[in-house]
Amino acid sequence: FGRLAEFFVLDTRQYRSDQPNGDGLKPLSEEAWKTTNSLLGRQQRGWLDASLLDSNATWNVLAQQVMFAMVEINLRDRSGFSMDQWPGAAYERLALMRFIADRKVPNPVVLTGDIHANWVNDLRVDDRQGDSPVVATEFVGTSISSGGNGPKEVKNLDKLTALNPCVKFHNQERGYVRCVVTPDKWTSDYVVVEDVKAVGGNVLTRASFSVEAGKPGAQPS
Repeated sequence: FGRLAEFFVLDTRQYRSDQPNGDGLKPLSEEAWKTTNSLLGRQQRGWLDASLLDSNATWNVLAQQVMFAMVEINLRDRSGFSMDQWPGAAYERLALMRFIADRKVPNPVVLTGDIHANWVNDLRVDDRQGDSPVVATEFVGTSISSGGNGPKEVKNLDKLTALNPCVKFHNQERGYVRCVVTPDKWTSDYVVVEDVKAVGGNVLTRASFSVEAGKPGAQPS
């Protein structure tokens, strides 16, 4: 989009390693930290690094399929990090974030789909270190109608956010994310449908978050 935004559309499915630890929610074990684990593959990762360095855009956007943030989930019978998402390639994930931070890639934003929930995540080199600098922000969009109506209230949300300082917002309703981008600010509106099965159902903006150019981190707007 001219000098405003450069979009790097990634494929995190076709070239990836098999999910470690048998997939699912698992601790960040030695298997998850293997240096050979990858969601991008060597060729795509090399292209991404070179393209980020070549970009002259104000906003540099990674558009991709699985959640980038390292979010620890505690459910009734299992807990851990999703091995299907970027924690399953933890070494590659930290290396990519460190590259973006060290090379001072301007205004990185991650747009993520393929999950039936809304998230706003501030990304660090290691998201478990909540006192380290924010490098980028991830906006995760929910499904529009899959699975019917999502719950308006997320169970144990306070526990989730306390455990994961990277999470700024989480919601499981259906809808989409509308992004308004200017040279000075990126704003993401989380638009939800109250009842996806009702004709003419009510649509509303549940939350809005903005990132100012040159100031990493999402703020309610």
